[in-house]
Amino acid sequence: MDLSPLQSQLITLKAQKNAVILAHYYQRPEIQQIADYVGDSLELSRKASESHAEILVFCGVHFMAETAKILNPYCKVLIPDLEAGCSLADSCPLTEFIRWKRKYPEHVLVSYINCSAEIKALSDYICTSSNALKIINSIASDKKIIFAPDRNLGEYLIKETGREMVLWEGACVVHEAFSVQKLIELVRSYPSAKILAHPESKSEILKIAHFIGSTTALINYVVESPADTFLIGTEVGILHQIKELSPDKYLIPIPTEEDNTCACSECAFMKVNTIQKVMDCLQSESNEIILDPMIQCLALIPIQKMLQLS
Repeated sequence: MDLSPLQSQLITLKAQKNAVILAHYYQRPEIQQIADYVGDSLELSRKASESHAEILVFCGVHFMAETAKILNPYCKVLIPDLEAGCSLADSCPLTEFIRWKRKYPEHVLVSYINCSAEIKALSDYICTSSNALKIINSIASDKKIIFAPDRNLGEYLIKETGREMVLWEGACVVHEAFSVQKLIELVRSYPSAKILAHPESKSEILKIAHFIGSTTALINYVVESPADTFLIGTEVGILHQIKELSPDKYLIPIPTEEDNTCACSECAFMKVNTIQKVMDCLQSESNEIILDPMIQCLALIPIQKMLQLS
């Protein structure tokens, strides 16, 4: 792998500072190339909890860096750009959510990991798209459930588990953007292609998908499948890892509703992180994640429960 001078400098710097770089699959390829670990939310949570590094640089979005800090409170956790937010986390504002939750005092709260530390602190369980089915199935059948913040993932879980759940009306703008009509047109052009979708996608997309899964599950499906053409329904950053592992597979991002030059669905928040920002934040040890100690302690309980159940 050929590295740019900046990438090489960054590798040297992280060794000098006893730092580890964690990168989500949706990050830019040049960041994934120099990361110590690349993965989905569950994998990166595990790596954060196990790390003995002095500094963790989390190349992802804000809630992911918060989760790393919750799991490794004595480590300095940095994020390349503090503005790397999440539309799904933002769709669940704390005050409004607390008022809504009070309507269901007998329900346990299962929160998708794509939420703020404050929402995690209110939760009984945390899940990721990798383990959501396992977490829901672990809850006693006589327990009533609130699921937040992603309604699409919640609807998928209701269908798969048969459990009744009250859903918060949140959604991810990336996974909401896929066009069913444009997907149908692609299927006409590539009739043998396998349709892959993340469970945050709209039900119309999930109904026609050949496989539904987390980012890691989607990657594994492509690698292991005998098929050669795939229509991918998640953020396009995932294509880098798939191409690394299966360079001969033909990958087509499912188009969005918008008419633009980029037919794929990109997360603008994920893409605010750049290799230069990774270098700058590590060099100056800036953009540190600081959490309220009480929130940190309360949020740790359901996250640890998730890791144990997983």
